[in-house]
This record gives sequence, C-alpha cells and structure tokens, in this order.
Amino acid sequence: MLYTSSAHYVPRKPTGAKLALKPVHVWGIHVRLQVARQARDLALFDLALDSKLRGCDLVRPRVSDLLSPGGVKRRVVILQRKTGRPVQFEVTDQTRRSIADWISGKGLGPGDWLFPSRMKKGSHLTTRQYARCVDKWVSLLGLDPAAYGTHSLRRTKVALLYKKTGNLRACQLLLGHTKLESTVRYLGVEVDDALELSEALEL
Repeated sequence: MLYTSSAHYVPRKPTGAKLALKPVHVWGIHVRLQVARQARDLALFDLALDSKLRGCDLVRPRVSDLLSPGGVKRRVVILQRKTGRPVQFEVTDQTRRSIADWISGKGLGPGDWLFPSRMKKGSHLTTRQYARCVDKWVSLLGLDPAAYGTHSLRRTKVALLYKKTGNLRACQLLLGHTKLESTVRYLGVEVDDALELSEALEL
C-alpha cells in the first residue's frame, strides 16, 4: 500500500509478470476495435502484437519507419532504447492494412509520429497513455486489467511460439534479448526445460 500525508492510502496496481493474451482474446479485441472504428487503437494493438516491442519503443516510430513508397513495409527494423540493439520483425497483412488505414485517415506524413499524442502537439503517445489503452482493451472482454499490461502484448506471440516449438533461440531473437537467460525468465520457462533446450541449441 502507498500511504499519503493525509493518512489515506492508494492501493498499488499488482506487479509481476503479466499474462499473455490467448488467441480468442486477440480476436475479440480486434473485432471490437474494428466495429467501433477505433483506427488508432486498432493499428496500435496490431503493431504491438507483431512487433513484440517494449512500450517505450512501440510509441516512438515515425511514419517513415513503417511506410515505404510501395506501402506499409512487410519487415521493419527498430533500434531498441533499452539495449541500443536493432530488432527486426514481420508485419502481417492484417497489421499492414490497419496501419495504412490509420495513416491515411489521420493524414500523417513521413516525418510525423506514427502515434501522435492527443494531449501534447508535436509529441508521440506516451507509455502511460499506451498502458491505459491496454487496460481499456482487455476490459472490453471483461478481463481483469490488473492481470494484463503492455508486456502482455509483447509476450503474446512469443509465448505461443514457445508453446508450439520450444524454440527459445527464436523467442530470444524476436524479443531482442541479448541473453537467453533473459528470455527464459521472461517466458517463465521451467528450469529443467530451459536447461534441456539450451543444451540442444548448442549442438
């Protein structure tokens, strides 16, 4: 609990690893945003899933980072703020469509922020504002916002990939982690499984 000078307290939002979204959750949120014609939120949601970027990196791309003369790029490279290392990701057709619709509808130019702030002219969406969006999205499905967060979107696709393939190295590359151990902790992989997979990767 966080106490204030007036002896009242403000409960902290629970911390710890946030749950990854399930495919049914992804579908449900996507459909609701589509129906509500929330073009910005739909593009942001889709890009968050595809890119697996941290919130601080997701809110900072310029239109030119995603757009080429031929349309929205199929493969994008973003420099991570935390590690200073580039990370590459594929942009699915669905995400390319939602981003193209957002850019066109908003009338954004190549030098504009992809997700400009609605509160401060000339600035991009903040990580706090992005977190509020995530809370709103999961609430649309009746899910508990305290159990989910921005990292839920970052880990959704890699969690599914690991579950299907057990390929930690692929997950590491997609998340942009410098160490395999970081990926193990991030995905909550059991120690015995991690050791077995790590040994197999070294062969």
